[in-house]
Amino acid sequence: MKPVSDQWCSPGLCLLSSKPEEGNKEALKKCFSSRMEFGTAGLRAAMGPGISCMNDLTIIQTTQGFCCYLEQSIGNLKERGVVIGYDARAHPPSGGSSKRFASLAAAVFISRGVPVHLFSDITPTPFVPFTVSHLGLCAGIMVTASHNPKQDNGYKVYWENGAQIVTPHDKGISKAIMENLEPWPESWNTEEALKSTLLKDPYQDINTEYFKAIQKHCHHREINKKSEVKIVHTSVHGVGHTFVQSAFKAFDLRPPYAVEEQKDPDPEFPTVKYPNPEEGEGVLTLSFALAEKEGASVVLANDPDADRLAIAEKQESGQWRVFSGNELGALLGWWIFRCWREQNSDAAAVKNLYMLSSTVSSKILRAIALKEGFHFEETLTGFKWMGNRARDLSDQDKTVLFAFEEAIGYMCSPSVLDKDGVSAAAIAGEMISFLATKKISLSQQLTTIYEEYGYHISKNSYFICHDQAVIRSLFERLRNYGGTKDSYPTECGRFAIDAVRDLTTGYDSNQPDKKAVLPTSSSSQMITFTFSNGGVATMRTSGTEPKIKYYTELCAPPGNSDVPHLKKELDDLVDAIIENFFEPDKNKLQPKPQ
Repeated sequence: MKPVSDQWCSPGLCLLSSKPEEGNKEALKKCFSSRMEFGTAGLRAAMGPGISCMNDLTIIQTTQGFCCYLEQSIGNLKERGVVIGYDARAHPPSGGSSKRFASLAAAVFISRGVPVHLFSDITPTPFVPFTVSHLGLCAGIMVTASHNPKQDNGYKVYWENGAQIVTPHDKGISKAIMENLEPWPESWNTEEALKSTLLKDPYQDINTEYFKAIQKHCHHREINKKSEVKIVHTSVHGVGHTFVQSAFKAFDLRPPYAVEEQKDPDPEFPTVKYPNPEEGEGVLTLSFALAEKEGASVVLANDPDADRLAIAEKQESGQWRVFSGNELGALLGWWIFRCWREQNSDAAAVKNLYMLSSTVSSKILRAIALKEGFHFEETLTGFKWMGNRARDLSDQDKTVLFAFEEAIGYMCSPSVLDKDGVSAAAIAGEMISFLATKKISLSQQLTTIYEEYGYHISKNSYFICHDQAVIRSLFERLRNYGGTKDSYPTECGRFAIDAVRDLTTGYDSNQPDKKAVLPTSSSSQMITFTFSNGGVATMRTSGTEPKIKYYTELCAPPGNSDVPHLKKELDDLVDAIIENFFEPDKNKLQPKPQ
């Protein structure tokens, strides 16, 4: 049996010697005191030794549990098999890497006679759910920590329906992991596994089939071929470069200029503080410099596993505008519906169409749906909910055109029931090229969308709080407002509240029986307030960080285009929520660092 490296603890903490010094006890405790929890997002933690970190042993234990759960749940597992993909993450001090972890996971399944489709090279995360659906497999595993800091890694799990797992599978897998902690003899034997006849490499086939599938969403090939638009793309040291180049080629778009310093995978992420395009300008500095040099007007950025997409555009002032996730949701939703309508002359077909977004994302799709006649649905936060709902709808012969969340995640094709930054990049490239033929910028088009469907202005942020008791009492006060049990506030400062939905307790004042339609979870806090001025505010805790987040939006009816007034109204509403609901001074909350 090969032991996991015992030289290092959680990266950057300490070097453990055979006689740990006083200062290293905390590091030891952090590594070994509590096991990583397997949840609906799978696992995510630092690479290093101990049961709280990602390492050879914890990967084997997790995969053994997952394999046993699949054996119990799916009768023909040994006929159909699973797919495993990985990104370029590596942590030399502990010997951990995505490729190594993927090989170990493959060895576990092969030791039980389960066929494994193991990618022979790095892939974007969306390739794994695509492969599950395309090949009709039982499950998929993607080894990635997405845009987390460089020392982290993760283990993301997809079910046979092509979507991320949701409850009760997470609890079932977690229980099975605890029942299979001792490594099976063959689980370490990656060399034998990689020679097994049960092992297949889907890389070439999926590369071909994926780009064939997304071409269904290419509607303006002639415009693309002639387009003179210059676009810069960065993969932020992740896997995206090759695949976005291929996606542009599949759409006959001019290849985007690649940011040379960031185009090749590098697990050190040397040019950025955080490899997260959501951070905006800091991550895009090199992209802006290349765009200036080449005369490009638009920058596209993927996160390191290429499932998210950020876009920035140069304004007439010479400044760069980084679009928020909600603004991009409006642009892509408008564009995808426009393309669909051009292809479908049957007026009744719109009744079969759906678009989805998460509860904390902009309500702009709801406004477009109301005017255009298709259906809009909200889901809980996270693409696991949107992916599963999209599958349910497609099983009922409905068409889910588009889904998005404000954290720059977009599902533009039902071929992938998860966010996909590769197809989104190509579809955005086509939208940009089409608009250029009309001499319209993305910013101008966004204004047109808001003028037509109503301005939707968002403001999201968070407070840091490490004290769970304070967080609990803050939310309990809102549920027993003014000292009255089970009574929510009816106003916040000068703003009247029309409706309250509490997805921790399952209360929804808008429903006839006062019961929420969306799934509830008592393990996390989440309350949404709807205000009579068109404002919507959600307060929720983060599942992975010591944060209380708030998401606010002012939804104005079409015709109200006094943007400065609307922005001031939203600012005043946010101030009132902070003062009356968060009470940061009393609760000793730290504001988001500037």
